[in-house]
Amino acid sequence: MKLRISTWLQNVGIACSIASLLTLFFRLSDFAWMTKSVYHIPVFFVSIFLVSIIIANDVRNLFKRLFWYEKRKVKRPIWQVGIGFIFFLAQISAVMVFSKELTQPQLGGMPLFLVFAFMNAFILTIIYEEIFHRTANQ
Repeated sequence: MKLRISTWLQNVGIACSIASLLTLFFRLSDFAWMTKSVYHIPVFFVSIFLVSIIIANDVRNLFKRLFWYEKRKVKRPIWQVGIGFIFFLAQISAVMVFSKELTQPQLGGMPLFLVFAFMNAFILTIIYEEIFHRTANQ
């Protein structure tokens, strides 16, 4: 049960990242339908999110093969980096699509939303690990 929830959360994070980044890229186009939104949610985002949910598991498995996850003796470090990256990218892409005004404040030249996204990703990775990634000896 925990494995299915963990996989589902990872896939939703990947799908959110894909949909948000594609929405951000295509928002700059001249096509009027790309900028339509309902209740401040871009229609293009919703359609790409639904497609991304379908391919998110394949994307996750592709990255596992790319980084030789199954061949590693100690899988924990790469697992933590992967989960942290999913949380980080999902936060950044969501801010870029839904709250563009939050990208303006800066902290010594670095956008403040990047600092918060990094801190949140770190904390979420620790919480996620405590819930889903228990070792056999615990």
